[in-house]
Amino acid sequence: QVHVVESGGGLVQPGGSLRLSCAASGSSSDYYAMGWFRQAPGKEREGVSCIVTNDGSTYYADSVKGRFTISRDYDKNTVYLQMLNLKPEDTGVYYCAPPGRCDSLVVVPQPWNYWGQGTQVTVSS
Repeated sequence: QVHVVESGGGLVQPGGSLRLSCAASGSSSDYYAMGWFRQAPGKEREGVSCIVTNDGSTYYADSVKGRFTISRDYDKNTVYLQMLNLKPEDTGVYYCAPPGRCDSLVVVPQPWNYWGQGTQVTVSS
């Protein structure tokens, strides 16, 4: 199992940027991939981006392509999400976890009992 702590969220204006961090304890490298997910108020959790462990391939939801970049520091056991040109619809709590699927679709893992506390991202003027 892997335990994660997400950080880096905050309140930004539209067009602003944030860099989220996901510090993992345990063997995150044992997992096929790591991903970022978000949940807006009243909506289901959705996949945002993921990175494959063995070759570093990255995938993104259509809504964030060209604006978000996922990366990973294996020495620090940390996954990052650089978010640029943020929009109000990016508002939500962001979580990281091994995805259920990491390719053309970033799928929320089901079941997954090790969600972190998440980090709140609010994009508002």
